[in-house]
Amino acid sequence: MYGPLNIGIERVAEEAMHVQRQLGAGLKTLREVGDYDFGATPKQEVWRDGKVVLYRFIGEKAPTARVPLLLSYALVNRPYMVDLQEDRSLVKGLLARGEDVYIIDWGYPDRSDRFLTLEDYIERFIGGAVDHLRRSHGLDAINLLGICQGGAFSLCYAALHPGKIRNLVTMVTPVDFHTEDNMLSHWTRDMDVDLFVDTLGNVPADLMNFCYLTLKPWRNFVQKYVGLVDVLDDTKAVEDFLRMEKWIFDSPDQAGETFRQFIKQFYHGNGFVNGGITIGDREVHLGLVEMPVLNVYAENDHLVPPSASRPLRDLVGTDDYTEVSFRGGHIGIYVSGRAQQQVPAAIHDWLAQRS
Repeated sequence: MYGPLNIGIERVAEEAMHVQRQLGAGLKTLREVGDYDFGATPKQEVWRDGKVVLYRFIGEKAPTARVPLLLSYALVNRPYMVDLQEDRSLVKGLLARGEDVYIIDWGYPDRSDRFLTLEDYIERFIGGAVDHLRRSHGLDAINLLGICQGGAFSLCYAALHPGKIRNLVTMVTPVDFHTEDNMLSHWTRDMDVDLFVDTLGNVPADLMNFCYLTLKPWRNFVQKYVGLVDVLDDTKAVEDFLRMEKWIFDSPDQAGETFRQFIKQFYHGNGFVNGGITIGDREVHLGLVEMPVLNVYAENDHLVPPSASRPLRDLVGTDDYTEVSFRGGHIGIYVSGRAQQQVPAAIHDWLAQRS
């Protein structure tokens, strides 16, 4: 039994006046909101395959690292989360420490991409970007940083081509897809993915977004918008909010065949743990990942719980394995104030020790 809330009429009136003042201030703030576009760092295109583009970030000073670092993001959202704004940018933190940073932009798949497969994304696109960097830098191997689903892709590529990856970094990357605390996994394992893809073709971005948002419905549909009232008199805070909202709803459709294969082999089959992941005609064995591995995970991640990421230690073949835990969530690991100090430094220092 719960007791009375004991909220007096004076408190209710005070809260109502506060909301009224904030809404009034919001009218003025919204007129003053400036550019809340994304991307803090200049970049240039260096390679392309259809809609997929490889960009090089241009820092304020020339990189000191001799081995380039390639970022591979997930397919479900746009990769500019790692360079969202001036004071929230994993990329800027890495550039400031001398890293030579590149990123793959997957573009926006359309109906012509429906039959792209995992082999296309891993061998053709990641492989093409890796080979371009190896040629342009005159190196046998480069550094690869995979994020979320892009981390799973990177593990596959590193296992299939261990001689081309010098050091591998995985961030908030799922490895064990059948952990008890993974709500997304429980939902997905009951999916008739053949019926789903055969009916829809490509997977609509809005449908994917709705599924992710409903994992935390109170937080994503109510709490954050109620909280917006408290910052309506702060132009920068409103710009930050709008920028994040723009990223959340700027999601590409998913190539249908790739989605089908990923769900079956990773979510249904738990292929990293049980075996059975096949890219083209080659099977992926994480025991062949023998280069140094840094696994970075978020302690409060509701999409990739730590229990889904930490099993990597026992699956890879390397003796040089390091874990770094970050006190935050799946998105906070890129954009929180704490992350700006901790995450780029941890990655750079680890790479520098293995240069």
